[in-house]
Parts: sequence; structure tokens; C-alpha cells
Amino acid sequence: MPSTIRTSLLSLCLLLLTAGCAALPPGKRDPRDPWERVNRATYRFNDKFDRAIARPVARGYRAATPHFVQTGIRNVYDNVDTPIVMLNDLLQGQFKSFASDTGRLLVNTSVGIGGLLDPATALGLEKNDRDFGQTLGKWGVGSGPYLVLPFLGPCDVRDSFGKLADTYSTPRTYIKNNYWNWSLWLLEKVDARSRFLDQDRLIDDAYDPYAFLRNAYLQHRDFKVNGGQSPSEEQQELKLMEEAGEDQQAPQGAPPQSSPQSSPQSSPQSSQPEQPPPQSSPPRV
Repeated sequence: MPSTIRTSLLSLCLLLLTAGCAALPPGKRDPRDPWERVNRATYRFNDKFDRAIARPVARGYRAATPHFVQTGIRNVYDNVDTPIVMLNDLLQGQFKSFASDTGRLLVNTSVGIGGLLDPATALGLEKNDRDFGQTLGKWGVGSGPYLVLPFLGPCDVRDSFGKLADTYSTPRTYIKNNYWNWSLWLLEKVDARSRFLDQDRLIDDAYDPYAFLRNAYLQHRDFKVNGGQSPSEEQQELKLMEEAGEDQQAPQGAPPQSSPQSSPQSSPQSSQPEQPPPQSSPPRV
């Protein structure tokens, strides 16, 4: 069954990456990416596959498929995967979103002809986007090291386990016919790749495409988990200073002192709302 094969492939990739990267000598690298050497090698493999196969196929798909057909295909996939979003709504305590997504599923499945159309959006039932990786982050699970998985692209340890849960939560996983299972999976990947063809030039022109994709992915996922309330650099520095101060013994009998300059409440920058990061760039598949 294709879903079982994909799950096994993902698990094997995680084990190989973990084992291969543990012995890397320490060096100057992004602390979020301690396995950069292996990740870059995997990225180069994915990039060659993308240029040789995935990108040309996606271009052909876009050229041969009318725009309204592409929209219908995406609507159907979004509708079929809505139960994943609904389940994560409940796990994150987002009950209003759960009610909205339930309404979307009912309206688009019935009035929208099995999800081919999207009348729910016109009725004010906006689409939500939640997954198990985001749920784990909401529960306090750290993202772990950054990963680049063969064929699957950018990820991290937390999201890799989230992808496994997402795989078993979609109804498409339980299609018994292997031909239809593989066909639907390949169509989804080709359609997804075609959405980001216009961004290829931006990635190719980047000084370091690997770092560009890594930073975009991590920033996007951090924004999804924290809901736009990621701590600023100043707040992070203040937290580190406070933790360092706790390790030093204060003079005996000296009252605690607070510096207005180091107080988060007195800093105008720390009170400004965080701006949403740019949309995550496409993974190289």
C-alpha cells in the first residue's frame, strides 16, 4: 500500500539521518541545523531530482491543465483532508474553528459536489490549516533539529512525526486499490509542485538557496505554532540575562534591584506586535 511505503520511507530516512549526523565534528553552523552537512547533501540530491523530473513534469501539468481544473483538483484534496484539520482543531482546543471546518466539510461535500467547488468560503466559512506538527508545538514539544528528507524536502524532528500522524489521519490512506492510491498521491505532488513554479527564480537567485529555504521553512513553522507571538530578539536576550543572573549569588543583605532599561514593560520595542513572516518557500521534492 503506497501510504505504508511512504511511512516506512520516512521512518528510515529519520533513522539514517540521526545516525549519520551524530558523529559530525562541531563547527560554525546555525544552531537550529546541527546536521547541516548531511542536510546539504540531501538537498543537492533533491535539487537534482527536482530539476530533472519534478519541475519539468509540473510545467507540463500547468501548461496542459486548464486553470479551473487545477482549482477543482486542489479543492477536492483540501476537502478530503479536512478531517485532519478538524481533529487538530480539537487537539488544540480550537472549538470555533472545529465548528467552522465541520461546516466547510458538509457544505463543500454536498453543495460543492464532493469538494470540487468551494461554496463554503463564499458563505464565510474560511479554510483553516492545522496539522499534527503544529499541535505538538502547541503542546510544548520542541521543534528539534532541522532536517532535509529525501524527496520530501524541509522538515524538522517534530514535524516529521507530525507527518506520520497526518498520513494515518487522511481518508486517502485507506484506499485499498494501489493504482488509485498511487495515482492520487502523484497527482497531489505534481499539483503542489506546480503552485510554486513562479518562485523557482527567487530561490535560484538566492546567494545560498539551501539557507534561504531553511530559514523560510523554520520561520513559517514557528509562526504557525506561536500564532504570530514569537518572542523578539530583545525579549530572548532579556530572558538569557535573567537566567544568567540567577546563577550569581547576590550580596548578603542587599535588596534586589531592577533596572528600568532592562524591564520588558519599559521597552517600546518589546510591546510592538510581531509581524507575520513571509510564506514558506516550496520544498524541493
